[in-house]
Amino acid sequence: MTNDQNVLLLPQMTEVWQQTLNWQPDPEQQQLFQKLYEGILSGNRQLNLTRITAPEEFWEKHLWDSLVGLAPIWQSVTPGQRIIDIGTGAGFPGLPVAIAFPNTAITLLDSTRKKITFLQTLIPQLEINNVKTLVGRAEAIGQKRQHRHSYDIALVRAVSAPSVCAEYALPLLKQGGLAILYRGHWTDEETEALQPAVKKLGGRIESVEKFTTPLSDSVRHCLLLKVLSPTAAKFPRAVGLPAQDPLN
Repeated sequence: MTNDQNVLLLPQMTEVWQQTLNWQPDPEQQQLFQKLYEGILSGNRQLNLTRITAPEEFWEKHLWDSLVGLAPIWQSVTPGQRIIDIGTGAGFPGLPVAIAFPNTAITLLDSTRKKITFLQTLIPQLEINNVKTLVGRAEAIGQKRQHRHSYDIALVRAVSAPSVCAEYALPLLKQGGLAILYRGHWTDEETEALQPAVKKLGGRIESVEKFTTPLSDSVRHCLLLKVLSPTAAKFPRAVGLPAQDPLN
């Protein structure tokens, strides 16, 4: 803690950013990460947003973990691309992505109105203008004309089973778009099991990326699913059905 402000400070981790992502935040982005951290700590007093509040753990599990999903495509993210974070919760991974890629347009989607209301308060405090919020279920949003086949990248972290995440994400993506599914442990057998569902949704498993977290030495995986052809109109199915009866 700093004595003058009584504020917990995030570690800068400049070298770790550079070594793991071949990128590092500029001073303004570092300041935004700190503001985000303070905003989450403040919101945590009213809402149960996260149990991860210690500075180094927050840096690794909320900031680094959010951005590592984009590591394989970092150089190909271009200005104006539309990115949707499905089941954003407290704003992860979407808000760190918005800070790292200020020229993209980020939509934070969650079905819990309380969380979206919190984010609508937090975003102006961060003074970032590339983020919008959306309250609703992914199944319903995926059938709305203004969102279907509209996004370049979909991020899905800690939401549901992989085939359910795929059914939420792929209908929202343009042809050629990518869904990034954030997972912990992952096996080749799980990849095999997921392939038929992804194919039904008009996509393919582009790659499975393995990462080791820089501080706690834990294993993470990210699945990149690419849309090859527009997802059939029957997907996503009605609210609740993807989770009750996952595609296989």
